[in-house]
Amino acid sequence: MTQREIFLKHIAQTSDAPLGFEISHAENCYLYDLSGKKHIDLIGGISVCNIGHGNKQVLEAIHKQSLLYLHVMVYGETIQTPQVQYAKALTQYLPPNLQSVYFTNSGSEATEGAMKLAKRVTGRSKIFAFNNSYHGSTQGALSIMGSEYWKQAYRPLLPEVYHFDYHENAILDAIDEQTACVIMEPVQAEAGVMVPDIKWMQAIRNKCYETGTLLIFDEIQTAFGRTGSLFRCQEIGIEPDILLLGKALGGGLPLGAFISSKEMMDTLMFDPVLGHITTFGGHPLSCAAGHAAFTFLLDENLFEHVHEKEKLFKKLLTHQAIQKVNSCGLLMAIHFDSYEMNKKVIDTCLQNGLFTDWFLFASNALRIAPPLIITHQEIELACQIILQSIDAVLQDAKNT
Repeated sequence: MTQREIFLKHIAQTSDAPLGFEISHAENCYLYDLSGKKHIDLIGGISVCNIGHGNKQVLEAIHKQSLLYLHVMVYGETIQTPQVQYAKALTQYLPPNLQSVYFTNSGSEATEGAMKLAKRVTGRSKIFAFNNSYHGSTQGALSIMGSEYWKQAYRPLLPEVYHFDYHENAILDAIDEQTACVIMEPVQAEAGVMVPDIKWMQAIRNKCYETGTLLIFDEIQTAFGRTGSLFRCQEIGIEPDILLLGKALGGGLPLGAFISSKEMMDTLMFDPVLGHITTFGGHPLSCAAGHAAFTFLLDENLFEHVHEKEKLFKKLLTHQAIQKVNSCGLLMAIHFDSYEMNKKVIDTCLQNGLFTDWFLFASNALRIAPPLIITHQEIELACQIILQSIDAVLQDAKNT
């Protein structure tokens, strides 16, 4: 059997038409197939590989930690240096109310932990979320996902979850003393990179303060320089009560986190004891890798040039078939008139040496979220491939 046949037979599939792109190795901003052909990686593992592939500091940190110990005990019972040092490093760049880190395995699990924490702290059960938002696919996270299409097959889900539209003031009237939390993305990634109005977000922040409602910011995709600042919440000047991290947090290894104040996090210690537990959350190898990636990001100040690179992308990506380009730093979405057009462009890009995909709630939009180390020359080449692929798709449509 070929690798593809084994893949289709023994790896659980998420769609009936996977890309099936077989990768031999990856380096910096490139993915290589079995023939040695390199492809520009324009999605970075969905905002995971912010510092690129094969970073030497990260690999060295993984190797060093692997010689010391891997899993030794469930989370929170033993003092493990990689966890301690990474938590300390992260909180040095966060406000005073975000100083207690609970490491998880993934962003979805960070969402689950944050929802439990909000209920525990407030003693309330109502959760407000938004349409066209994505926070994970586990049952709790799925309950607050803002699309019925993705969750209709799995009901019943959590009760007392209410959804609102971004930029609508209805949520401001709805937040009350029975609301446990509002969970929102500072940029709606899977909606095709929708950037909400800062004044509207600040109004939500103020209403949460007034009613004792916790504000949860999901920065799983937007953190670690992706939007041009270390954390998006810092850039817009809004402090959440709970911050969700994932994706780039682990430097390429699985890692998530929800971060809050020590006072709030301590409520998980009693009634019941072990109010939130995980076996592999904050795995020492993942924390070592993540800390090394975070250090590299800071040392190289990778987010300093993000907006400059964003402008270059937007300058070059002009075509009659492109309806618009939404962006917030190096999180971008090229919108076409249909999913069919977008899918053909994505497939053609892959043939031409560029790897990308679409968005869950904007299937007509092509994703751009490359490693932050991408050079101006690589951006120019990537845009050239995209435009040539669009032309090829249009020409093929004319011929048929």
